[in-house]
Amino acid sequence: MAKIEKLALAASPTDKAQATAKKLSQAHDFVSMAEADAVVVLGGDGFMLQTLHQMIEDEHILPAFGMNRGTVGFLMNKVEASRLPILDRVNRARSFEVSPLMMTAETQSGEIVSTCAINEVSLLRETRQTAKLEIKVGAKVRIPELMCDGVLVATPAGSTAYNFSANGPILPLGCGLLALTPISAFRPRRWRGAILPDHLPIEIRSLDADKRPVSAVADQREIRDIAKIRVEVAHERDLTLMFDRGHSLDERIVGEQFAI
Repeated sequence: MAKIEKLALAASPTDKAQATAKKLSQAHDFVSMAEADAVVVLGGDGFMLQTLHQMIEDEHILPAFGMNRGTVGFLMNKVEASRLPILDRVNRARSFEVSPLMMTAETQSGEIVSTCAINEVSLLRETRQTAKLEIKVGAKVRIPELMCDGVLVATPAGSTAYNFSANGPILPLGCGLLALTPISAFRPRRWRGAILPDHLPIEIRSLDADKRPVSAVADQREIRDIAKIRVEVAHERDLTLMFDRGHSLDERIVGEQFAI
C-alpha cells in the first residue's frame, strides 16, 4: 500500500469516542473523507460496520484503522497500544482485505432488495412457526427442506460473531471460504452446516412462506416476508482494515478458537 499522507476521522457520538476524537484532533490535522487516503474510526464494532457500509454506499472506499471506544472491539485496535503519532501508527499498520457479501432478496410481494453485508447474512423465522427452507449452492439443491429457526452465511471477518454463537466454524482471513450455518436445525437434525468456497453463489428459498414467514438480515438491515435470497461475494467492493502489528485480525481469529 502507498504511503498514507492524509487522514479523515470518524467518531461515534459516545462520550468516550468524542473525548478521544478531541485528543487526536489536537495533535493531528484531519481532512474530509473526500480528501483522505485513509480513515481513523473511533467506536465499537457496530460503528466500524456503519462506517464501512457508508463508504460502500457512497462508492468512496478508504482503508480503515479502528480504535476501540466501544465494547468488544474485534475489528478495532487498542487505543493505548502505541505512543506513535496517529499518522505514523497508521502507516506502520498491517492491511487486510475483507470481501463483503451481496444479498439480493425477493419478498413475497415481488419487491427486489439488494444490500451488502460485511459480517453475515441471516434468514430468520418471524413467528413461532419453524422456518422451512430450501438450500441451493452453485447449481445444485443441497438441502430440499431444512426445518430450523434460521440459517446464516458468514464471511471470515464475521465468522467470530453471530456465526460462532450459532456453533459455526471460525474462518481465517484470506481463506476464500464462507460458513453456511444453521440456527437450531430440527430437520435434518444432524446437519451442522457447511464450509463453502466463496465463488459459489448460495440461494435460500422460503417454503410455505405464507404460513412460515422469514426475514433476511444483512448485518444491521432487515427485510421482512422473504420469498428467496441469493448471496454471493462482492469482490468489487473489497474493503481494507488496518491493524497494529502484533494485534492483527488473523491473530484474533486464531485466538478466539482457544478462548475459554
